[in-house]
Amino acid sequence: MRASDTIFALSSGALPSGVAVIRISGPGAFDICASVAGHVPEPRRAQLLTLRGRDNTAIDQALVLTFRGPASFTGEDCVEFHLHGGRAVIRAMLDLLSSFADTRHAEAGEFTRRAFENGKLDLVEAEGLSDVIVAETEMQRRLAMEQASGHLSKLYEGWAKALTHARAMIEAELDFSDEEDIPGSVSETIWQSVEEITESIRRHLAGSRTGEIIRDGYQVVIAGPPNAGKSSLLNALAKRDIAIVTDVAGTTRDVLEVHLDIGGYAVRLYDTAGLRETDDTVELEGVRRARALLETADLVLSLADMSGEEDAEIFPDRDCLKIGTKADLFSGQQKADAFDLVLSSQSGEGMDRLIAAISDRLAERVAGASLSLPVRQRQTDYLRQALGALEEASSARALSPELPSESLRRAAESLGRITGRVDVEDLLDVIFSSFCVGK
Repeated sequence: MRASDTIFALSSGALPSGVAVIRISGPGAFDICASVAGHVPEPRRAQLLTLRGRDNTAIDQALVLTFRGPASFTGEDCVEFHLHGGRAVIRAMLDLLSSFADTRHAEAGEFTRRAFENGKLDLVEAEGLSDVIVAETEMQRRLAMEQASGHLSKLYEGWAKALTHARAMIEAELDFSDEEDIPGSVSETIWQSVEEITESIRRHLAGSRTGEIIRDGYQVVIAGPPNAGKSSLLNALAKRDIAIVTDVAGTTRDVLEVHLDIGGYAVRLYDTAGLRETDDTVELEGVRRARALLETADLVLSLADMSGEEDAEIFPDRDCLKIGTKADLFSGQQKADAFDLVLSSQSGEGMDRLIAAISDRLAERVAGASLSLPVRQRQTDYLRQALGALEEASSARALSPELPSESLRRAAESLGRITGRVDVEDLLDVIFSSFCVGK
């Protein structure tokens, strides 16, 4: 992969389609456009042109858009061909583009990578852009847009800038203490700011699980003994046959997963093997997987057959709803009172109440949360590193100034790694602008 290559790719959806967009980026983009379309249209003004092959045969009529770098998505010269979305048309166009020297098909994510390398967006914005494309629910879209908009990046960059300034103040006192322009104990003035940033990062990290729930989905695990109606409930909520349902105990041996959209939030619903003692090797592994999944669940739907004698199992370490199943086969208020909800997957009784209960619990988990949240493990790891370094700096503030200064440097560097914009810090510039040292 060479950065000097001109790259191209189909940037729109699956074929055939009404319109298909082929994007070109790189130093040869405008020359290719002139060769294929006859001339290069004025930047940012669409023009309908006939695209021709090397033998002058017409390939298609297309809208042609050009973007002169650096005022483009990638920061390079870019061209977009908006063609008819027929497979033969696109194949002919891609074959033609591949025939130009130093021009190749783009690798996965390469347009966005070039945008990052050319300073058009940072890593958080790039990750947000990726999430915008794959968002399936309204809240996933909103969260992704917050990341892609740069608001979260500005928050991290603001913290990093403040920490760099704090470090500069400490080193100003250390290196230029004999200068009249440097007031004594100036480093003491910055610790309130450092403590405020430390607390802000701590609160920000506390919302990371909320961000994960919105982006990756609220995990709801259906658990209970064999034949409690777990698979029937999964099928009813999914509104299609996902799991095999029989009267034979132990039919479900593995974890089955369904993605739902409840109230604009992504919900990942899991059907698990019946929880019981067994000598069957395969079923035993299914029970082990079920227990492991229960340890990470956001909500457990603990099922019990109302026509039997068993009560629903309680999972004290997890948010749990006790649900009585097969309500269409049983009548008796006294036993129904032992459950949070009673329902029938066959008749639909209680299903609306169950969906409302899941929605209420989900909303309670994310209530009041800002969408400026860390959503990826990479982001939370660097935030934890920054927080640890800041706590070290506070602990060392009474020691030699070099120690807290180094901790502040590591904290700012960790924040910079989140956005991918870790620059060499020029502390002297900060000092000179603040104190006019040396006049």
